[in-house]
Amino acid sequence: MEEGTKSKKTVFVGGIGDNVDEAIIYENFSTFGDIIEVQLPSAATNPNQQIEAKHRGFAFVTYSSSADAQDAIDNMDLNELRGKVIKVNLARPMKTPLQLGGNRAVWESEEWLKQNLKPLAQSGGVQARTAQQDDQEQEDEPPHEAMEE
Repeated sequence: MEEGTKSKKTVFVGGIGDNVDEAIIYENFSTFGDIIEVQLPSAATNPNQQIEAKHRGFAFVTYSSSADAQDAIDNMDLNELRGKVIKVNLARPMKTPLQLGGNRAVWESEEWLKQNLKPLAQSGGVQARTAQQDDQEQEDEPPHEAMEE
């Protein structure tokens, strides 16, 4: 299955409570169509402790058709699930490694620095630009000769 078609069949369910598990998600969302997969990302930072870990407060439900996914969005968005109002919309595709930086400046990435950074002696900085401007001004001025009277 292509990634583009999968994203139109997968819904994001946000704002779910701690008392909700995959079975509850499946039970509440299966009324809108055939569910292929329910993902409830774990909040565990250590994979060995996942038994004790809670989820991250959101889930992904993948339907067999995009029409079923749209029905789930239309019917479940801003509804209550086990005491909490949930937000349901189409899941966005995962970001590529280049997009993972988010709101960080490009020069904060190691790859950008390796490609674009020059040693200070080569880049010149302000002193080099000032010296370059002085050289340009001297070329534009006529030579200084003794004035005749």
